[in-house]
Amino acid sequence: MVTSIGGLSSGIDTTSLINSLIQAESAPQTALKTKVSDYTTSNSAYQTVNGKMKALLTASQDLTKADSWKAAKATSTSTDVAATASTGAQTGDMTFSVTKLANAHRLTAAFAATDTPAVTDGSSFDLTVGTGPDATTTTLSLDDDANTPQGVANAINKANLGVRASVVTTDSGPVLQIASGKTGAANTFTLSGLTTDPKVMTAGSDAELTVGDPSAGGFKVSSPGNTFTGVMPGVTITANKLANNVTVGVNNDTEAIAAKMQALVDAANGSLAQISLSSAAGVSSSSGAKPTGGPLSGDYTVRQLSSQMLSSVSNGKGGFGSFKQLGVQLTQDGKLQFNKDDFLKAYAEDPAKVQDAVSNGLAKSLESVSTAATDSVSGTLTQKIQSGTTMISRLNKEISDWDLKLADRRSALQRQFASMESALSKISSQSNWLSSQTAASNSNGS
Repeated sequence: MVTSIGGLSSGIDTTSLINSLIQAESAPQTALKTKVSDYTTSNSAYQTVNGKMKALLTASQDLTKADSWKAAKATSTSTDVAATASTGAQTGDMTFSVTKLANAHRLTAAFAATDTPAVTDGSSFDLTVGTGPDATTTTLSLDDDANTPQGVANAINKANLGVRASVVTTDSGPVLQIASGKTGAANTFTLSGLTTDPKVMTAGSDAELTVGDPSAGGFKVSSPGNTFTGVMPGVTITANKLANNVTVGVNNDTEAIAAKMQALVDAANGSLAQISLSSAAGVSSSSGAKPTGGPLSGDYTVRQLSSQMLSSVSNGKGGFGSFKQLGVQLTQDGKLQFNKDDFLKAYAEDPAKVQDAVSNGLAKSLESVSTAATDSVSGTLTQKIQSGTTMISRLNKEISDWDLKLADRRSALQRQFASMESALSKISSQSNWLSSQTAASNSNGS
């Protein structure tokens, strides 16, 4: 450890002098730190633009997929019947009546008292779930000293067979109530071996739709629940109440497609706006002042992206013409504008032609531009970001090396000045001794 005398002998403020020398010698490191700051700022700007271009890639790919143009919307003429359509649902309609709703099977068995024996043999009973050849019978055993209505309920619930039971206290005594956990005729059940014959409170039944007159070419469709799938391809129908003459229709969801077009235009405008902000030309606030502009001012890569996006719109598509026919055009300030009404009108007149113009024209062109920019390996923005990250890492390594050099230089200067102060201190001490000797000699001579 170097101890500085701090100029006690020389009168020089050696600490301040060393700091000044180190500051002067650290100029190259300061320049490196400035470069790191510049690269960090530009890298952040590239990443922001890259994020906007990825959003454009997603929006454009959404319209190059065939399924995006198969969006369907289902409607129902009754508030008691809901209908939804999945992608690819076939257009058309169907009129029907909801003639039955699905019910869960329920049985009850009344007993005189809570301690009344509930099982004939005192130890077990049979529970049969299902009907016909699909029926399954399970023998359930009671816990010790549990030949009671509650004991039967516990055995049923413990078996976990899709049937639940509970004991309800009534004015006439306890009632064992058993219900299926699912609706439908296939989920009915029976109990045998009880001291009281169970009564059917609600018979398990399927929901039913009736189309026309079954005796004159019509038909019925049943479902274990109140939701029907597959009656119309890609359509789900849910009945909430009995209803007559309900019409469910399926049409192309042009509103959904128009929304995707708007999303594409918004994503393109978002990218253009970010590029414009990041690459804005520098302007001097006063004579001789350094111009201040965007972090990517004058950068060819991002300016080219902007030019390519605008060209994708202005060039239209061969064999189709201007995208203005789709409601998409450029504004005077270099933005995209979308007119939903124009798009819907064009799509209604010729859906296939419009789909081709977008999927293989507008959206395809913007997809190509955004892919070339954001590809994880060859993307122009990706390479810029990777190059900047590598440069920042290298510069930070050089800065760290300078920290060691400057630390060594400070230690060396501290040793040099400490040696100088020590030498001056000795000289001063010797000078004082000589002065005292001379004074003593003169005094003796007198």
